[in-house]
Amino acid sequence: MIGLQDIKNDDELIDAIDWNMTPEEAVRLYLEWGNNWVGGDYVIRSKDDVTHYFVVNTWAAEPVIYFIRRNSDEAVELAEINMPDNLINRFFEKNGRAKGVFSIEGDVKKWLQTQLYSV
Repeated sequence: MIGLQDIKNDDELIDAIDWNMTPEEAVRLYLEWGNNWVGGDYVIRSKDDVTHYFVVNTWAAEPVIYFIRRNSDEAVELAEINMPDNLINRFFEKNGRAKGVFSIEGDVKKWLQTQLYSV
């Protein structure tokens, strides 16, 4: 797996990040793509169509951010990113302690963007 710094140093990966992709939308687009209405922003035509996005996984004791590369064949976890304690606390305050996979938003998204785009 790569790290946060590896993503930051790779202009192609930085440009490929879809900051609006959610886990639910990725499943709808890439796993159910033959059964979807094509009126949205994304149209999946083949296995060559790929998206890169972040999720927060809360199945472990502490939430972890994963950087995912998804196409209609597979989802590959490219990076596992630990959140700082203060961000974990804010995440739990907002989302509770339910187990699952969440889209990045709010403080988590801002923190990631600051880490990736700061000089």
